[in-house]
Formats: sequence, structure tokens, C-alpha cells
Amino acid sequence: MEILIKVTQLLASLSLLIVLHELGHFLPARWFRTRVEKFYLFFDPWFSLAKKKVGDTEYGIGWIPLGGYVKISGMIDESMDKEQMKGEPQPREFRSKPAWQRLVIMLGGVTVNFLLGFLIFGLMLYVWGEQYLPAKEARYGIATSEMARELGLMDGDKVLKVGDLSFDKFNDGIVLKEILIHNARTLTVERSGSEIEIPLPEDAPSRLAGFAKQKMPLFSVRIPFKVAALVEGSPAASSGLQVNDEILDLNGEPTPYFQDFQQRVRQMPGQTIKVGIRRGQKALTLEMTTTPEGTIGVAPYREDHYMQVETQQYSLVQALPAGVARGWQFLVTQLRAFGQMFSGRINPSDSLGGFITIGDMFPSYWSWVDFWQMTAILSLILAFMNLLPIPALDGGHVLFLLWEVVTGRKVSDKVMEYATLAGFIFVIGLVLYANGLDVLRLFQK
Repeated sequence: MEILIKVTQLLASLSLLIVLHELGHFLPARWFRTRVEKFYLFFDPWFSLAKKKVGDTEYGIGWIPLGGYVKISGMIDESMDKEQMKGEPQPREFRSKPAWQRLVIMLGGVTVNFLLGFLIFGLMLYVWGEQYLPAKEARYGIATSEMARELGLMDGDKVLKVGDLSFDKFNDGIVLKEILIHNARTLTVERSGSEIEIPLPEDAPSRLAGFAKQKMPLFSVRIPFKVAALVEGSPAASSGLQVNDEILDLNGEPTPYFQDFQQRVRQMPGQTIKVGIRRGQKALTLEMTTTPEGTIGVAPYREDHYMQVETQQYSLVQALPAGVARGWQFLVTQLRAFGQMFSGRINPSDSLGGFITIGDMFPSYWSWVDFWQMTAILSLILAFMNLLPIPALDGGHVLFLLWEVVTGRKVSDKVMEYATLAGFIFVIGLVLYANGLDVLRLFQK
């Protein structure tokens, strides 16, 4: 069921983005009286799932969910329709239109995706605001992962700065981004009342790039272990543990924080343990047997039970430019990530992923906040990737058209054919490589 929910979200998001992207090509083509032969969601080699012809255009749904397309008359694209190009140019063909009109048609798809990503980010801020935990509220410090400890962090540290950036909002993603993208070389923390600067290892970016693939937090908010809920029939419930009990120790070892207890109990699957608790003014010890997974069936109170989580609200006038700023920041981060890959600081295989990676970014439950967040991100990624100057992508066509606008000389159809074919082979190879990495990671789990 969880996989089905992820797949449904992925298909719904991609379908929306593909249709709107292709509409960005379709509408200006029609405005400039250019014939559009096909408008398809997904690809349709040999047959389609559904189709209907309206006027000159066949609208349909293909069976391979790897994208979509509009087939514009008189244009050399991935369909490689050479026969059509042998005839004399017709008034309603793409090749007969002025260069500036062809440029507008080719830029329409990425323009729609850029605007859509910015708009979704803005409307999310308007509807839901921005909820965050001020870093100063994390009074118990952080609970570290193994990777965080390898970087020099310790449980209970209070992060103050990443490089020169103040750590004002509690979010481990900020630390990852600053190290991976902005080359932060130090972490400043408060430890036992003293401020110390931790130098990061030289290979921190490459190690963190691999770690990020595991979808695990680098660190989390450290919280006391107070019982918020019990799983019915669980070891904890059967032992007599109650809601609002405070768990203090495990087999006599102090575990005042939830993460301490969780880390230790996971190493004791199927074992009988003694749990020290405080119930009101009483100290008690309960005995229970852990599950084969090393759990006892307890949910702790979240950080907002102990700390003040804030929500910044936006009016529509404030939200829209804030959405553009958020989207632009995301794009700048992507550009810098490319730079880090080309410089060798990040291994490309650690950062590339196919449809399994993208699908795994959606939650295993339906959440409109997460759905629209991911759709905005994918919209900007789709725009960015399509704008790369690779033949067979929009950016490749734009590059040739800019050459024509600047020089006044049109690139020959034969050059366009060979370049488009080479670009198409490259893009398909990249897609196969990225999805192959996904499959390899599944076998490595």
C-alpha cells in the first residue's frame, strides 16, 4: 500500500508537469498558426492507451510514462520524421516561421515549468505559512547520527554556525547544503557551555553526498523520553507502561533522552529488559521483552511539546515574491551542485537517481503539503534539465535558434538531424544509467 501511494503521487505530479510543459509549447505554436500534429502525455511507440483527433491535432495518452511530447509540423525532433522535411516548407510548418517565433515556441515549456514552480512555492507559503523550530529553542541540543559523529559532532551539541552562516532555524538540511554546495569547512557549536569550532574532514562533501541517499537525518532535535502513546498489545503496553510516564534508564543505564533509549534498545532485539521510569513522584522499574526489531511500541512526545515551534504567515502579496525567492534559491543550489560534481568534490553516482529515487522522495502517506512541495521541486528540475544545451532537449533547440538570431544563418537540417540523434542517444543513456543506479541500490540494501 505504501508503494502504491508513492507511485500514485509520482504519476500524478509528473502527469501534471508534463501536460503543462507541453502546453507551453502547444499554445504559442497555435498562436503563431503552426500546425501541431500530436499532443501526448507519455510516449506511444506502436500504440496508445487513448487518443482522439480534434482538428489537426491528435490528443492521446501513451503507455510508457517517461515523459510526453508535442509533434510540431516541420520541426526536427526526437521523432526523426525525415520524410516531412524532404518537401518544400509549408506556411504552417515550424521551419517556415521567423526565428523569434520558433524561439518563443521552444522556450514555452521551460517557461511554464519555471513559473509553475515559483507559483506553487508562493501559494504554499500563503496557504500553510512556514513552520520552523528556532535553533535557540533546541535547549537539549542535537541527537547525532553515526555520520554526524564522524564529522566531529556529539549528542547534546547546540549548532551555532555552519561555516560563516548562522544556524537560526533548526534544520539539518541547512548543514548538508552548506557543506555540499557552499564549501563550508567548519561547524561552530556550543558544547558543555563553551563555544568550539569543529574543522570538517577534507572528504566531508563526498561522504555526505552518499549519506544523503539514505534519507536519514544527519542529526535531530534531542528530546526527553516522555510517553505520548502506546501501541496496543506492544511490550510496553503489556508491561504496564502508561501515557505521560518518563523513561529514565534501560537496564540501569541512564537514557533520559528518547534517542539514547532508541539507539540502545535497537541493539537488544527479542531480549528481556528492565526499564526505569518516573510516574508522578514515583520511581518504578518495569520488565518487558523487546520485539524482533528491537522496539517496545512507544511514541514519544514531539519537540513541540517541549519547545516553541513558530509559524511565519504570509499575505498573498508577500507569499508570491517569497515563492520566487525560494525557487530561485533552489535553482542556484542545483547549479552549484553541478559545479561540485564537475570539480570532483561530489561523486555524480551519489547524486544521480531515476524514477525510484524520485518516487522515494514522496512520503508513504498522502500529504498535500509534501505533494505540492515535491511538484514544485520537480517542476524547477524539469525546467532546468530541459534548458541544458543538449540537442533533443529544449535547450539544444534554443542554442541553434540563438545562433540563427545572432548570425542570421540557419543551421542546416542535416546538422540538426545528426545533432538531435546524438542528443537523444545521450539523454536515453543518461536515463538508463540513472535508473540502473536505482536498481543497483535496491540490490545493495
